[in-house]
Amino acid sequence: MSDYGLPMCGVVRRAERILMAGQGGLLVASIATAAALSTASQWRGWPLFCLLLVVAVASEAFQLNTRRYKLSAAFLALVLAMVFLGPAPSVALGVLSIGLTNILRGSPWRHVLVNLSTYAFFPLAGAVAFDALGGRALLEANPPAYVLAVLVLFLAMNLLNFLLVAVDVAVVDGQGVAAGLRLVYLPVVPVECATGLFCAGMAYAYHGDNLAVIVLLAAIGLIVQTFLRGALRAIEHKDALEERTRELAALQVGVLSTMLQTLSLRDKMTARHSAAVARYSRAVARELGLSEEEQDLVHTAALLHDIGKFIFPDSILFAGTRLTDEEYAIVRLHPEQGAQVVARMDGYGPVAEIILAHHERIDGGGYPNGLAGTEIPLAARIISVADTYDVMTSRDSYRRPVSPADAVAELRRVSGTQLDGDIVELFIALLERRSISFRHVDDADFERELNRDHRIREYASPRRAVAA
Repeated sequence: MSDYGLPMCGVVRRAERILMAGQGGLLVASIATAAALSTASQWRGWPLFCLLLVVAVASEAFQLNTRRYKLSAAFLALVLAMVFLGPAPSVALGVLSIGLTNILRGSPWRHVLVNLSTYAFFPLAGAVAFDALGGRALLEANPPAYVLAVLVLFLAMNLLNFLLVAVDVAVVDGQGVAAGLRLVYLPVVPVECATGLFCAGMAYAYHGDNLAVIVLLAAIGLIVQTFLRGALRAIEHKDALEERTRELAALQVGVLSTMLQTLSLRDKMTARHSAAVARYSRAVARELGLSEEEQDLVHTAALLHDIGKFIFPDSILFAGTRLTDEEYAIVRLHPEQGAQVVARMDGYGPVAEIILAHHERIDGGGYPNGLAGTEIPLAARIISVADTYDVMTSRDSYRRPVSPADAVAELRRVSGTQLDGDIVELFIALLERRSISFRHVDDADFERELNRDHRIREYASPRRAVAA
């Protein structure tokens, strides 16, 4: 069972005024039609009516309040009124149950009007439709058809109820009815189908004045409502968690992007070097057949591999001569410093591990941990090749650039000692095919590698480390 609360504000929009007028007209028309269809025979079951009213009102204590709508087990009582009592009692039950509930809630009048019109209209429509199908006489004539009719009635009126709520959502929030229906109805369809089957079975089991069946129905209905509340809370928690995760990912990536932009302001060459290494590394990872997720991980680690250079004083960062031993000792700290910064960001642990290892050597003579061969993560070995090439070919703070041909010769010279030989040859093949390039003087190339929005989407999900 669903009802909807309109937002209270000082100014009611024209669309909302039209909605209020329409709801008022629907309420009056439903009550007038029910009165016209009322007969003495419909009110002979007043003990059942009173019991169903108690069930409907009591079920509100077990209702589920979501951000858009409220759900309760009162719908079971209303469907049974449609089946056993007829149009007038069904409308009376709907209006009284929601009226009492709104009084207990202290709901605003616009909220009350919308709910009264909804709870008057669909019980009337359901009772009239069930009478048209043959009503209770169908039970003796064709029991399977009777059970099916009750099930169809339950599901049809349930959909009508939610459709009316979706129209309210559409008017108030300005979204389409279909979108509103997806918002308030689709999440509960499986549970409502199961409840409809249960309701049809109980309608078949009820005979004469056997009110104990209705009491049993009420107890089981409240249990069903409790399970439904748990299911919908899980859905909303999942949605909230996903939204929180996206926000956190955006914050994390925003911080790291800002760090790179800040590094660019301080030392444009180092920032663009990182972007170039990221482009080269992704190309190598793709050529190696790594998955899209693994390529993204390699690219991200390459983009951040020199973030630890924030610790460098200007005398090192902008040095025009060969570094002293003391200065080089500071340089050797940047993988650890960068890894520590990145590791503090949730989900970036694999990235931090790669950053930590990007200055390790195949022969074990690198730093900081002296890893050798395949002990070095594959992503770090990829980045090391790309890093070495770009340092040689782009203007660096303490090295003059060399030609691409000389850089390739140097890569081959240190292949198998400093660098992974297979990755070196693959990288050289890419260069020779002109499959990769990076313009250090081009801001567009730098911004393209940051690709902040894509990185937010990727890091909103758990990451897997690239295989060593």
